[in-house]
Amino acid sequence: MRLFQPRPRLSVIVNFYNMQREAERTLYSLSTAYQQAIQASDYEVLVIDNGSSQPLNPRQLSQFGSHFHYHYLPTQSASPCKALNQAARLARGELIMCCIDGARILSPQILSLSLQAAKLHAHPFIYTISMHLGHKPQNLSIEEGYNQQVEDALLASVDWQHHGYQLFTIASTALSSGNGFFSQFAESNCFCLKKSDYLQIGGFDEAFTSRGGGLANLDFFNRIHENERFHPILLLGEATFHQFHGGVATNVSFAEHPWEQMAAEYAQIRQQSFKTSFTPPTYLGNFPPEARAFL
Repeated sequence: MRLFQPRPRLSVIVNFYNMQREAERTLYSLSTAYQQAIQASDYEVLVIDNGSSQPLNPRQLSQFGSHFHYHYLPTQSASPCKALNQAARLARGELIMCCIDGARILSPQILSLSLQAAKLHAHPFIYTISMHLGHKPQNLSIEEGYNQQVEDALLASVDWQHHGYQLFTIASTALSSGNGFFSQFAESNCFCLKKSDYLQIGGFDEAFTSRGGGLANLDFFNRIHENERFHPILLLGEATFHQFHGGVATNVSFAEHPWEQMAAEYAQIRQQSFKTSFTPPTYLGNFPPEARAFL
């Protein structure tokens, strides 16, 4: 007889492409060994391997718990949009959390605070600030020799596995997050909303087919903020921390950045130039001492 499995409240969707090094840390940061004030029965993690030529080992997921589920999607697409939308349809939770870039370590109360924030409005859009590991955004630090080896040593310098907020002490604000928590944002790399709302607005636009999805994540952020149905809520004192992995836009210098191609794809799809849409959010959370530098 098949045992009844209660429906989780939250489904976390995290997308990977050739990220064996980074996935270990990201997935640990989604486990109950690290996340605070939440139980395994409260959530599931859908681990999406989007056509990787070097796939993750699904057996390694067992160390994080039976609520972690691996899905390898064979595809030639360089964009994660279709994979994320497929995962959203598979999700069992009333709420879904999307991490389009699996190279990002989460802070310790993103999951529990998202569940709290979801009670504040009928149609919440809960999101986090984006940080880069390293004391400058990686588009700048790469020009000074920042790489995976430098980052490994940096992460080894703090006990982030037991004190996750120490990641703020070795990080900088991503360019899309302005100067800190009270800035105007262009996107979030970890956001949460009702599954029904995600599906109702069509999820990520699969017309974005360029590497990494191009401006698909920024487009999603805009569409939410242009829709009066949604109530934006920013989690204070929480963040995602980007690991160096050769990312399309995050790990290249400005001279090599593909913004022009990404903006051209956006203009072709939307028939207008890209411009950030932003509505000041409600704020929820606290500031650990390590995060106060980003007020």
